[in-house]
Amino acid sequence: MKQLPSTKKEFLFGPKNYRMLLLAIGVIALGFVLMSGGGSDDPNVFNPAIFNFQRIRLAPTLVLVGFGLAMYSILLNGDKK
Repeated sequence: MKQLPSTKKEFLFGPKNYRMLLLAIGVIALGFVLMSGGGSDDPNVFNPAIFNFQRIRLAPTLVLVGFGLAMYSILLNGDKK
């Protein structure tokens, strides 16, 4: 019976990549949390809070930055040992 050479399983990315990816997921989640809310319970009443700076500028910017960080974490040359 032939013995197969033992192959050590390795992760595709290094720990630095995974930390950066977790940071990116956190930034994206924060952006979506900041984007939520601002609605009105009564459909006949208009709530102008949906057009504030947080929901129109800050939250979408955070989501885009998070996606950029995610792409960077994939392309980052991690510290594989």
